[in-house]
Amino acid sequence: MRFTTPLLLLAAALLVALWPSSSPAATEKPNIIYLLADDLGYNELGCYGQKWIKTPHIDRLAAEGMRFTQHYSGAPVCAPSRCVLMTGMHSGHAYIRNNGEVKPEGQRPIPEATVTMAELLKRLKAIDEAAR
Repeated sequence: MRFTTPLLLLAAALLVALWPSSSPAATEKPNIIYLLADDLGYNELGCYGQKWIKTPHIDRLAAEGMRFTQHYSGAPVCAPSRCVLMTGMHSGHAYIRNNGEVKPEGQRPIPEATVTMAELLKRLKAIDEAAR
């Protein structure tokens, strides 16, 4: 398979660099929880200063983990944004270009041969386990 995106490679390199190796915690799997919400502005969560809408569970996750403060959507509508996020591709190279529907499944799936972040994480896990 061909890696066509520097962003995807950069993400993989960061995951390798941050992956625990020789510490006692190395046997623990990394926990990655990425919350993606459609039509939710960053200032609509308590962890980013919202005073009226209560989001205690998300606020706790943000306090105990990592917060993105300079993040943007890869496309103006949701399906291409998810495709860009999962593949690391620029929207001009991504397969999903709009929110078009395919009956009866719903939205168009990305092609089977497309490399996703989940697949990269699986590969990194296998590499890490082989190195032990």
